[in-house]
Amino acid sequence: MTVRFRPLDPVQDAELLHGWVTHPKAAFWMMQDASPEDVVREYSAFAANPHHEAFIGLVDGVPAILMERYDPAHLELVGLYEPQPGDVGMHFLVAPTDTPVHGFTRKVITAVMAELFADPATARVVVEPDVANKAVHALNAAVGFVPEREIQKPEKKALLSFCTREQFEAAVGAAV
Repeated sequence: MTVRFRPLDPVQDAELLHGWVTHPKAAFWMMQDASPEDVVREYSAFAANPHHEAFIGLVDGVPAILMERYDPAHLELVGLYEPQPGDVGMHFLVAPTDTPVHGFTRKVITAVMAELFADPATARVVVEPDVANKAVHALNAAVGFVPEREIQKPEKKALLSFCTREQFEAAVGAAV
């Protein structure tokens, strides 16, 4: 399985993204009722923000992953924890499929983490999934995330978790 990432184009990728973020399996993405125009507006705002980047992950050339990288000192977690130099916030979503492949999502999160740590400035990845999202907690643990505590965000109660480069390498058994 080969994974590569390209920058998301809010207009060109809107139809693709709309199908992903409104799918029932993307309930924790909180865009279930979004229109295609809402998706363009949301991702255009992200593209205009210097502290946020969004990418489409291509698995063997096929779009299958939405990855967001953000600076938690400026977005999402401002005032909710003490950011450290090299902290990078991350969200990811796997495209829905009618033919799930066992272990695919774990390979995806491993590829996402490897992409984030490919930047030598990334010291630690920070995530804040919904406390009820048990599936993503298990995936996060599999790649080295350690939960710190629950936090209250405006839209959800979240599990603040961190993963250093060393924790990731130990979890997946490879140096990045």
